[in-house]
Amino acid sequence: MNSAEGGKISSVRKRALVLVDLQNDFITGSLAVPNANEIIPLINQIRKEGVWEAGVFLTQDWHPMDHKSFSSNNDNAPLFSIVEIAGMGEQVMWPDHCVQGSHGAEFYPELIRCDGDIVIRKGTNKTCDSYSGFGDASVDKSAEKTDLEKFLRAAGATDVYVCGLATDFCVSFTAKDAARFGFQTHCILSASRGITSEGCSAETAAMKALGVRLVDQWSPSEHLE
Repeated sequence: MNSAEGGKISSVRKRALVLVDLQNDFITGSLAVPNANEIIPLINQIRKEGVWEAGVFLTQDWHPMDHKSFSSNNDNAPLFSIVEIAGMGEQVMWPDHCVQGSHGAEFYPELIRCDGDIVIRKGTNKTCDSYSGFGDASVDKSAEKTDLEKFLRAAGATDVYVCGLATDFCVSFTAKDAARFGFQTHCILSASRGITSEGCSAETAAMKALGVRLVDQWSPSEHLE
């Protein structure tokens, strides 16, 4: 397992918890995921009971107001339709959400946070969307690359546990990238919620194909096995 830059292999496991997009707009706001509030107590439990030697990371959608993924910035294209954006490719049309500095972009108030948490902002480039906490959908993250990989490497992370919102978009894309970057990746499904059952089924299959371990139920000791 590559746990540091330069490809060095470590036999010491260090676990990181990545909490994906637990923000007001995805829980009670303009792009609320069904039953999203149900996972907050479990996520608080996971961060308390788990051993996170490599730290806890929170991804945060942080869009400029003129973001190209917003329907309102594309002649009010039908919500959730697919539009071809010049230089960007196909893009789902979303309602305005997680606009920089807005209440909707803030973390959900019932989410437990600690001073040592590292916040990773994404979706800051108005020309492209970044579902993954690591950056945009390109292999080399040419449009937007966040600092998540750099921080995980610096912390010596070997295992990355991912959960949050939404299973069929940002959670899955983050987990798939973590696996591609060489981390032993675990997606905690019981602490995630998705937008559609069809999307969740497709994305769980895609994660599994990349070697992501799917955790159906969390227990305090399961990640220490």
